[in-house]
Amino acid sequence: MAKPVEVDQQWLERIAEQVNGLSYGHVTITVHDGRIVQIDRTERTRYDGPSQKRVPETQQPPSSKPRDSQAAGEALRIV
Repeated sequence: MAKPVEVDQQWLERIAEQVNGLSYGHVTITVHDGRIVQIDRTERTRYDGPSQKRVPETQQPPSSKPRDSQAAGEALRIV
């Protein structure tokens, strides 16, 4: 049977420090022989908006799309 974990006030404060202010992520508590020996905090940053800033069409560079008279992949022939 596993040993009961020893948790005193100091460890409770340390754990609370790691959890406070954490928006996204996790806190891992490592226990050896019934004693807490390590606390790991992994914090994630989430961006809910689009990944690229939108540029108004008037400020976008000219398109390199083929013209209507020239299909995509067709070479321009000079006669």
